[in-house]
Amino acid sequence: MKRVADRSTSSIEIAVDHSGEDTSVRLKGRIDVDSSPDVRDRLQAILSSDPLPHAVTVDLSDVTSIEASGIATLIEALRVSRLREVRFHLHGHGPVLQLFESAGLLALFDKGSGGNGAS
Repeated sequence: MKRVADRSTSSIEIAVDHSGEDTSVRLKGRIDVDSSPDVRDRLQAILSSDPLPHAVTVDLSDVTSIEASGIATLIEALRVSRLREVRFHLHGHGPVLQLFESAGLLALFDKGSGGNGAS
């Protein structure tokens, strides 16, 4: 397992774990107009890597709030993952994942077995 952490000057912490053919991205903090470019860049790098992961799971458990730019960033990553035939999951609990569910967006993301949310 390879772990990469990123602490930029934005309001988000990004930790990436590579385990076998899968990649897990744990986000902590706020996803807003200032931090969503950092999230987008990290997800784009993962979805452009060689070899591509079989699946990417984004853990939103420690995300305290998300703005429209963050939602757009995750939907953009979902679109790219589908083009590259990579499964893209959202995982977690709390108000951020509930926002995706109540807005009808959670159903767009791949669902796996077990866990909370679309993981």
